[in-house]
Amino acid sequence: MSLLQEGGDSANFPSYLKPPEYIDHVYGTLRYDGKTKSWVIRGEPCVVELAKGLFPGCSGRGRGVARFKANKRTNGDLNWLMLRYPLEIKNKELWEKALSEAVSHVVRREQIFRQPQRVEPLRFEGTLKNFQQEGLAFLVHNRRSLLADDMGLGKTVQALAYLSTTESYPALLVVPAHLVLNWQKEIPRFITPPSPGGEDFDGGTVSIDEVTSEIRDGMGEAIHIIKGRKPYTLPEASIYIIHYHLLAWWKEVLPEMGFRAVIFDEIQELRHANTQKYSTASLLSDSCENVIGLSGTPIYNKGGEIWSVMNIIEYHCLSDWESFTREWCAGYRSDVVQKPDVLGDYLRREGLLLRRTKEQVLPELPAKRRVIQAVNFDQRKYDDLIQSSIEKALRMDSIVDNFEKGRLTREIVEDTRQAVGIAKAKYVATFVRMLLEAGEKVLLFAYHHAVFDIYEKELKEFKPVRISGRETAKEKGEAESGFMEDRTNLVMISLRSAAGLNLQKANVVVFGELDWSPAIHSQAEDRAHRMGQKDSVLCYYLVSATGTDEDIQEALGLKVSQFVGLMGDKSENQQDRMLSQIAATEHMNRVVERLRNAGGLRNQNADGDTQSLL
Repeated sequence: MSLLQEGGDSANFPSYLKPPEYIDHVYGTLRYDGKTKSWVIRGEPCVVELAKGLFPGCSGRGRGVARFKANKRTNGDLNWLMLRYPLEIKNKELWEKALSEAVSHVVRREQIFRQPQRVEPLRFEGTLKNFQQEGLAFLVHNRRSLLADDMGLGKTVQALAYLSTTESYPALLVVPAHLVLNWQKEIPRFITPPSPGGEDFDGGTVSIDEVTSEIRDGMGEAIHIIKGRKPYTLPEASIYIIHYHLLAWWKEVLPEMGFRAVIFDEIQELRHANTQKYSTASLLSDSCENVIGLSGTPIYNKGGEIWSVMNIIEYHCLSDWESFTREWCAGYRSDVVQKPDVLGDYLRREGLLLRRTKEQVLPELPAKRRVIQAVNFDQRKYDDLIQSSIEKALRMDSIVDNFEKGRLTREIVEDTRQAVGIAKAKYVATFVRMLLEAGEKVLLFAYHHAVFDIYEKELKEFKPVRISGRETAKEKGEAESGFMEDRTNLVMISLRSAAGLNLQKANVVVFGELDWSPAIHSQAEDRAHRMGQKDSVLCYYLVSATGTDEDIQEALGLKVSQFVGLMGDKSENQQDRMLSQIAATEHMNRVVERLRNAGGLRNQNADGDTQSLL
């Protein structure tokens, strides 16, 4: 019996989901279109125009036709419309079932919002923590949603538990290029997808001409990595993996494959809507029943990026871009969200977003402290390096073309940013050397390859490993394992290559260069500050008083407020900053003391081999 039929419970769900009680006039018809999986209104102009005007996701070609994509959220909107403009329902039994499911969905969604539920995963090899079981329950109920947990809380594991529990095969995983092998490695650790062609496999509409043996891992044909720009006949598999750079080339193929689930890992890759990969992702989402986005940093800069991300999760769930910017942002076509906390609350209430921070779910995880540390700066080198930038700046007034002027401005800023990184690189290396000599394990982040080269030269005696975006997947894996297996205490990482790294053995994170996006810094910090971390993590931001560092810090102020408000994170207050500075001072005092002791031991042992207790 449905909730609609249970008279005693009829008051326990919103009134907009109740069937009309009095009908004095029918304004048209409502019919289900199985081909497009839509409810189609054919009726008087008053109801059709209202439907198109009120609901951005509503479409329809021609006069007198409005079309609603059938899903539990949209069906509720459609019922609300029919309370005012009753329609003759041609598929009455089907509609009653759809409305009953919408009611159950809303009631359950409200229960989960008020009090998180837990679900034990099915056919899953691992063990989920309580908050991960709650995440699974959320995903199982909200089949189109964004899991935006803080980095290091196991979004990958929750996504795999979701696939296993719902048996949404065949599934497509869309991931950054450098994470393809990581997903391929993680899948067989936790789930065993059904063998294609078996009784428990629902192959959807995937067409198969032949099964190739080109890609075979420990799971046989269960996983297939899609390779190359030229589409080919895909072998039958339960899970397909493709990276974002290839999406555009497979645009004509993937949306027709009949995937039952698509998971977009690091979905912030789709934060810019006017790209071919975004277009392919949109078509994929439209063709699929289950769409899950994963990202601890779904916005990198301005809050408006969340529109592009959520539009992939569920088309126009935040209205069209023009309407979104007009109502939610600072102005028409602006990308600065006026009240990000209100928008975040709305997405959570609607079951579109789930985010938990480490502080909320892992109180045993040591605190992460951020410290801004001034370092010396080679002014002469900086002056030499920016001569070309000065010359470019002097040419600006003579340039008429706005496009050329903008391009030159970006060049000047980038050249100056690199000059700053180079001018302070030796001093950054000196700071890191002190940490390494005191026995610390360090993650050193920078941006420019020229800066990395200086770090590597200055710190070569510590045998640093490097993940700068130029390494192969194998080299990157060797660098990661070398650090985790204590073959080195220093790994140098590009700010834009940090996603997917597990380096929780580090207890100090150092930023030799800054990025304009706070989300980049947060993601970098969380390579160390994640599950498995046993020590307190100190994050040093090494800044100079000259050049672009000060400008970047000022710009980060607005962007931090956008990210913090929208995602519901707690911003750092004055007390937090004081505690961070105290922790840093104490930490540095211990380092200096250990170095003094080591120096004393070396002096005492001058006649023999040098000893070190670091």
